[in-house]
Amino acid sequence: MAEHSETNDRRGFLKEVTAAVAAGTAAASSRAEAEPPPVRSDKFQPESFWADRMEPPDDGKKLGWFIDTRRCFGCHGCEVSCKSENDVPLGNFIRQTFYQDEGEYPTVARMFMPMACQHCEDAPCIKACPCGALHKESGGTVAIDYNICCGHGTCVDVCPYGAIYMDPVAKQAVKCHNCYHRTELGMEPACVPTCPSEAIYFGDLNDPESEINQAMNEVREADVELTQLRPEKQTRPRMWFAGPAVEVIEERIPREGESYSPDAYSIFNWKGDSEVSS
Repeated sequence: MAEHSETNDRRGFLKEVTAAVAAGTAAASSRAEAEPPPVRSDKFQPESFWADRMEPPDDGKKLGWFIDTRRCFGCHGCEVSCKSENDVPLGNFIRQTFYQDEGEYPTVARMFMPMACQHCEDAPCIKACPCGALHKESGGTVAIDYNICCGHGTCVDVCPYGAIYMDPVAKQAVKCHNCYHRTELGMEPACVPTCPSEAIYFGDLNDPESEINQAMNEVREADVELTQLRPEKQTRPRMWFAGPAVEVIEERIPREGESYSPDAYSIFNWKGDSEVSS
């Protein structure tokens, strides 16, 4: 009976958190509608320079991501597989899982939010790249041509999600590219099959039978809202989230001019804003 009571307490707590987050989301949406913060555009190149690269190949595909934060328990397996697959150096990340503690002991919960490039339809990084290296691949994947990338770093300056870093050795920009070396062979990105809780979905949004569409439809049928990160930036990201983690953790996600870093794992992030119990 005690175990059953604890389970009900936890479920009740999560419902309260979800309700509070929903209220906060509504308030944030009202503020965003009143005065939407613009994407940084002072570093954009002339449209004639990037317009062609913004258009993906006409292959009928629309690749996207769905992250069910309700299922993620923070194992960081997606990060490890991504680092291994793409030879990401120590201290840098293509993908990172952010977390936030909510509640007061003994009724507490830790929320997790796996993050990576949003593969925006209106990608600021493509508009800002001065050497023309950033472009759209099959399905709308935002990728970098390393035969062209000059390491200017302007893409880092304009990314609203902090999803790009500068490689310390190659001196070139690095970001998620949907593991296109795998998807071209009919495989999924390395992080997807690695996730033990099946919280990460990737696939063709234009295919009604794809796993990602089926998973998102199940969420909609359960009356759970699908949200996106910082929609006020109007980049039309290709990543959707389920669960309250987006609103709770949003402030921890890097912004323009920033990248994922080991600081996300600091013990000072374990509770609130650098608040640690003595």
